[in-house]
Amino acid sequence: MAEILFIGLGNMGGPMASNLVKSGHKVHVFDLSKVAVDSLVSQGAVEVTSLNAFHGSAIDTVVTMLPSGKHVESVYLGEEGLPSTLKQGVLNIDCSTIDVETARRVGEQLISKGQLFVDAPVSGGTAAATAGTLTFMVGGETSSFEKAKPFLDVMGKNVFHAGDAGNGQVAKICNNMLLGIHMIGTCEAFNLADKLGLDAQTFFDIASTASGQNWSMTSYCPAPGPVEAAPSNRDYQPGFAAAMMLKDLRLAQEAASSARASTPLGAQAEALYALMESAQKDDLDFSGIMKLIQGRL
Repeated sequence: MAEILFIGLGNMGGPMASNLVKSGHKVHVFDLSKVAVDSLVSQGAVEVTSLNAFHGSAIDTVVTMLPSGKHVESVYLGEEGLPSTLKQGVLNIDCSTIDVETARRVGEQLISKGQLFVDAPVSGGTAAATAGTLTFMVGGETSSFEKAKPFLDVMGKNVFHAGDAGNGQVAKICNNMLLGIHMIGTCEAFNLADKLGLDAQTFFDIASTASGQNWSMTSYCPAPGPVEAAPSNRDYQPGFAAAMMLKDLRLAQEAASSARASTPLGAQAEALYALMESAQKDDLDFSGIMKLIQGRL
């Protein structure tokens, strides 16, 4: 079994670390939230109170799940970050969703120091994190991916190698841009059907077996009723919050600008989710954009 240092025990990182503990690995945990750390310690993890004061010579794998690129860079490369006592050849797995350029820069610098690195952002939300059924999109050298896969298999159900370092982030932001566009289109279609006198269940029964079928409709229907487990039947409690969708859409637009790629629907999706933020409703599930489409925000 491996000795793992897991940094970032939020809504996603906490359950992911828990699954590593349950699988028998020795997991050292660090987070600014004492409550989050104590929860993992109660499950068998070992508390780390300070990264730069931590003697990491026994660690062979580091996993991070952090809010943004600046946090990732600080942990991996900053003076207050990972200890210098980490041995050569440590495998670093960053599961955060961050900008492509930072992921590639961090990977390059770690590799130059004799470390291994993969970026492995996730899809699936908190329920999948708890169940260990996340999808991982992994960027990095093939040999590093193969070393990371056994750990990712503990935390996820689907693990894909997307190519070089940073390509995991590329896959994540492109996927979520598409998801945001699909969700908005699905909301518009259900709203129009309702305005024209066609109830949600009937439209769902038809469209879910016709050419308009998509995941946002059949698995996460934004109209209350047709999909019992969907957040629309819990007044749009997340799930995957609109704030997180907006973060990913902004990352996609930054990347599109850098690559000089045309993404007009992605830009429009970002603008619409930004309206949820302005209305202070971005704590709703991302399918709650149905309320914006309906004029109920």
